[in-house]
Amino acid sequence: MEEKTYKTMGVTGAWNIALGVITLVIGIVTGVLLIIGGARLLAGKSKILF
Repeated sequence: MEEKTYKTMGVTGAWNIALGVITLVIGIVTGVLLIIGGARLLAGKSKILF
C-alpha cells in the first residue's frame, strides 16, 4: 500500500515540475514578445498622427 502511495506522489511531483517549467517558459516568451512589440511602437511613434 505504501509503495503505491510513494509512486503516486512521485508521478505527481514530476508533473508539477514539468508544468512549472512549461509555465516559466511561456511567461518568458510572452514577456519578450511584449517588449519587442513595445519597442516597435516606440520606434514608430514619430509616424503616428492624431
